[in-house]
Amino acid sequence: MAKILVVDDSPTQLTNLVRIVEGQGHQVMTANNGMEGIERARADRPDLILMDVVMPELNGFQATRKITRDEQLGGIPVILVTTKDQETDKVWGQRQGAVGYIVKPPQEAELVAEINRVLG
Repeated sequence: MAKILVVDDSPTQLTNLVRIVEGQGHQVMTANNGMEGIERARADRPDLILMDVVMPELNGFQATRKITRDEQLGGIPVILVTTKDQETDKVWGQRQGAVGYIVKPPQEAELVAEINRVLG
């Protein structure tokens, strides 16, 4: 199965996402903010990143942009998982390089389907 990095500053959301992803048999790593997410991505080279948007220090849009435009990390797909539910947020996320966008709280079936779609 895949190595998936989950980046979220909310312990509750992080626990929920980890439960869903591990339930599918994937190996999970976590980070608590965008900057830590970038560092974990460099160290662990995940197959996929699930990224929150609203976080301190470096938000998910900024972190996604840094990851997708980085020579070493650019091949790692990012799915944004966020409370931001406006179409403009989704479009902005795609412009930052995100390949998927899910509004919180995620429905388990929707999240699993999106992970499977991105991982192929």
